[in-house]
Amino acid sequence: MNERRKPRHRISHEDRLTWLTIGAVAPAALIALSLLWFGEYSAKVQWTLTLVISGFAFGYIVSMREHAIRPWQTVTNLLAALREGDYSIRARGARESDALGEALLEVNELGETLRVQRLGAFEATALLRTIMAEIDVAVFTFDPEHVCLEANEDAPLTLAFPGATGRWGVRRSTFREHGLPYELLVLTDLSRTLREEERIAWQRLVRVLGHELNNSLAPIKSVAGSLENLLRRDPLPTDWHEDARSGLNVIATRADALSRFMEAYARLARLPPPLKEQMDVGEVVNRAANLETRLPVQMQGGPVISIRADAGQVEQALINLLYNAAEASLPTRGAVTIGWKEVEEGVEIFVRDEGEGIMNPTNLFVPFFTTKPGGSGIGLALSRQIAEAHGGSLTLANRVGASGAEALLRLPS
Repeated sequence: MNERRKPRHRISHEDRLTWLTIGAVAPAALIALSLLWFGEYSAKVQWTLTLVISGFAFGYIVSMREHAIRPWQTVTNLLAALREGDYSIRARGARESDALGEALLEVNELGETLRVQRLGAFEATALLRTIMAEIDVAVFTFDPEHVCLEANEDAPLTLAFPGATGRWGVRRSTFREHGLPYELLVLTDLSRTLREEERIAWQRLVRVLGHELNNSLAPIKSVAGSLENLLRRDPLPTDWHEDARSGLNVIATRADALSRFMEAYARLARLPPPLKEQMDVGEVVNRAANLETRLPVQMQGGPVISIRADAGQVEQALINLLYNAAEASLPTRGAVTIGWKEVEEGVEIFVRDEGEGIMNPTNLFVPFFTTKPGGSGIGLALSRQIAEAHGGSLTLANRVGASGAEALLRLPS
């Protein structure tokens, strides 16, 4: 059976340094004392010089120990202060002319760096707490045991709402602190935001509907009043038949325009969900381009791409975009270009014109808003509705470095 080895006794750094200093001083002191005591000197001289040599050797040993140990004690105190979070202490007398001075300078720089970092962390924490107190969301932090550690108390969220209904946005994410996983839960009351968006949408729609209705009803009312005054005359004018026929034609024309407007509204409101099937993008783009006959459409073909989409709805969206592009390019005799390219999330179809560009981007996708004579104002709104029904998007902006606008229809694969 092996005997347990006894731990070796290690000499401390201070004791080792002391013994090394004694080993360096002792030979010279012993030689000096030997020459003194074996020489022909009086006893008084021998004892006096012995005390002087011994005192000098002892003082030298103590001084060497202090000069060697004190800087390390300073470094220890500095590191202890840094560990305890006190970054204001600095070592004095640190210089770059020796190795120990360089070490002290590095410790001082470390303290300054940690001080700046802690100050930045405090400021960031204060900013975060201010933001959490002001935002209209509730934020909760959970530890690995799913115990709630922190929540913004000022969040306008009541956790006890029996019988209440609403729409909430919930986001959950994880992060690590000291190697342990924590969870962050964010709750947002979407009811107020959605109601505000709904109110704005209704205001825009009512404004456009009111404008269109007034445009049709105002001439009808005016003509009806004129006809009433005409029929009240006694006797009737000889040409009253022509005046009555002309007025009735105006009423019929405006009523027909109002009927078309309501049909367009119904078509926009009753867009069916897309019937997604495998669709060749190039084939649909070519088919839509061939339907525009007012001016030639330049094709910039892309790669062969097949996506799941409703070919009829996508073609209708492209027809609307090409129609608007041609309308913009006809006055300037510019060109219309259509093409597609593969992107990370699917396919991007672009339609470019060389017209005068977009003058009123604010109401661009507002239903029934139009600046063109005889326009219905539903083409872009319907096209964007088709794109969003497919999980994609439609954007329209002025071209950079060229005249005209560019429509980007993005569809997922």
